[in-house]
Amino acid sequence: MPDEQLTYRSSGVDIDEAQRALRAVMSDVKGTYTDSVVAGVGGFGALFRPQFGEIEKPLLVSSIDGVGTKTKVAAMVGDYSNLGLDIVNHCVNDILCQGARPLFFLDYFGCSRIQGLVFEEIVRGMAQACKEVGASLIGGETAEMPGVYVEDEIDLVGSIVGVVDQEKKLPRGKMQPGDCVIGIASNGLHTNGYSLARRALFEMGGLSVRDEVPGLGRTIGTELLRPHRCYFNSIYPILQDTETVYAVAHITGGGLYDNIPRVLPSDVRVVIEKRSWTPLPIFQLIQQCGNIPDAEMYRIFNMGIGIVMIVDRFIAPAIVQRLNDSGESAAIIGEVQPGSHEVQII
Repeated sequence: MPDEQLTYRSSGVDIDEAQRALRAVMSDVKGTYTDSVVAGVGGFGALFRPQFGEIEKPLLVSSIDGVGTKTKVAAMVGDYSNLGLDIVNHCVNDILCQGARPLFFLDYFGCSRIQGLVFEEIVRGMAQACKEVGASLIGGETAEMPGVYVEDEIDLVGSIVGVVDQEKKLPRGKMQPGDCVIGIASNGLHTNGYSLARRALFEMGGLSVRDEVPGLGRTIGTELLRPHRCYFNSIYPILQDTETVYAVAHITGGGLYDNIPRVLPSDVRVVIEKRSWTPLPIFQLIQQCGNIPDAEMYRIFNMGIGIVMIVDRFIAPAIVQRLNDSGESAAIIGEVQPGSHEVQII
C-alpha cells in the first residue's frame, strides 16, 4: 500500500479554489438578478418567475453556443477579460433574430485546472453583459477535468432563455423583391473563424499576437480579442415600433452565405454588394497571410457585418438613420430579389 494518501486535489481537482473563485464573483452575479429571480446560484437548480408584462401570447426562445477557439488566443495573450462578454452577447444576438428579449443566462466553464483569477475575470464579464440587456445570470457549471482539457486552456459555453410575443416573432410578414438588406457593422471576428485565423496568421504568416496590424497601431492580439458586439439595445426597440422589419440574421459561423438564408422564404434570394462597406484590416491581414479566396472569407467570417436586417424598401432609410443615431454603423448593403433561397455576393 502507498504511504501517501490520495486526495482530489492531488488528482488535479481543487474544489476549494473553485469555491473561493465563486464566492469572489457572487456580488457581480447577484447584481444581475431581477425581481423574477426566486433562487439563483447555489442550489441544485435556479428558480425564475417570468413576468411578461404586456405580452399576450408569450413564446420562450432558447439558444446555446460557445466561444470556440477564441479561448486559445486569449491564452496566448494572457487576457480573458472579454470572453464573458463574448458568450453572453453572442447568445443575446441569436435570440434577437426571433425578436426575443433575454430573461436569464447560464454558463458552462470547463478547464483542466481551475485558475481562480481567470474564472473571476470571465464571470464578471458575463455579469456585465447580462446587466446591459436586463438578463439574469442565474446559474452555471464549473467543470475541472484534468486529462480531458489541455493544461491552461478553457472551454466556455452559454445558454440563454428569452421571450417574444407570438404576434411579433421573427421572421414575419412577407418580404418582397426590392426590399432592402441593412448591414450593421461588427468590430472584428466576434466569436467565429478563429481556427482559420490562427492558422493563417500564426502558422502560415509567421506572426505573433504582439505584432501590429498594418495601419492600425494595435496588435493582432488586441484585434482578435475584441468582444462580440451586442445589438439588442439598438435593434429591439425598432422591432417593437414597426412591423415592416421582416427578418434579422446574426452573421456568425457560415458568414453571410449561410446565415441569411436561415431567415428567407423559399422564393427569394438576397444579393449583397460588397462594395457597400470596407472589411476591417484584420480580415485583410488574415486573407493575405493565408492566401484565402474571397468566397472562403465571406463563408467563414462576418467580414465586418455583425447583423443583417431585411426591411421594407420604403422604411429602410429611416431605419438606417435610427440605427446610426443609436451609435451603430449601418448601411443598405443589398436587396431582396426573386430567386431560390440563397445569397449572392457581387
